[in-house]
Amino acid sequence: MDARGYHVAVVGATGAVGQQMLQTLEKRNFPISKLTLLSSERSAGTKITFRNEEHIVQVATPDSFEGVQIALFSAGGNISKLFAPEAVKRGAIVVDNTSAYRMDENVPLVVPEVNEDALKNHNGIIANPNCSTIQMVVALEPLRQAYGLNKVIVSTYQAVSGAGAAAIQELNEQTKAILNGDEYTPEILPVKGDEKHYQIAFNAIPQIDKFEDNGFTFEEMKMINETKKIMEMPGLQVAATCVRLPVETGHSESVYVEVDQQGVSVEQIKALLKDADGVTLQDDPSQQVYPMPAYSVGKNDVFVGRIRKDLDADNGFHMWIVSDNLLKGAAWNSVQIAESLVKLQLV
Repeated sequence: MDARGYHVAVVGATGAVGQQMLQTLEKRNFPISKLTLLSSERSAGTKITFRNEEHIVQVATPDSFEGVQIALFSAGGNISKLFAPEAVKRGAIVVDNTSAYRMDENVPLVVPEVNEDALKNHNGIIANPNCSTIQMVVALEPLRQAYGLNKVIVSTYQAVSGAGAAAIQELNEQTKAILNGDEYTPEILPVKGDEKHYQIAFNAIPQIDKFEDNGFTFEEMKMINETKKIMEMPGLQVAATCVRLPVETGHSESVYVEVDQQGVSVEQIKALLKDADGVTLQDDPSQQVYPMPAYSVGKNDVFVGRIRKDLDADNGFHMWIVSDNLLKGAAWNSVQIAESLVKLQLV
């Protein structure tokens, strides 16, 4: 680092998450001496203003990473596979926001509130977990530390922004068409490029990503496997059902969790979460206070509420977890990792 900071590259700078990364770097006043913005040929030449200075987005090539110290990737798994090793070869530390390296045993999968120390074992690449996994483990880690965990069952209610800008556009266009009584043809959701596409406006689609042979979707398996890896609990029982809703931004989750310890009270869990790093407790049913996605947008925290004890299992609890999937679920967690690298003097 020079006196002013680090040479930072953002790959996928024109995308929804890339834009959020840049806004987050600016808001956090991350120490940057030089900024390199990279994208595909399609977006190259775009002008982006960062800290009152205009930057031109360049086509990503291996040589783009010469001198780069921290590279934030959010341009799709194929791009990460192609360019992340090239960036590392040239001395950069890569924080990858795709699924390309998440389950690689040589790559730490990091949520700073949960497993920041895993950064010390990086070999040049650090993986940013799936958005729906991140918010869940942030809320569950305080319980795991205090009382142990043995089972997690989650149902997600995920925003269309998780599927990209085209999905947001499709939601908006479908909604207008239905309200106006016009015809429309779904083309994006549930999975772009799949044989069938369904209406998302005024609907709920119980499929995010492709189906695996076991009947779970890839998104569901990501949540299951990533949770076990981040928490270093290969034996943890985890099940997930992931659903896409006609919400633009902000993922919601209904989570059932069983702790190891008996006799834990709702009040104890609320007290834990009230003081937990990165968590905002919103839980007062008498005043109808609980988290909602519309009110999480633009905020870095994970919001938790509706905490209640299961009626049958003494060690079972239900909770509702909400977060901005483009921020804590992607851009903010990536920048947080970069901040942790600086704090731990790993870059």
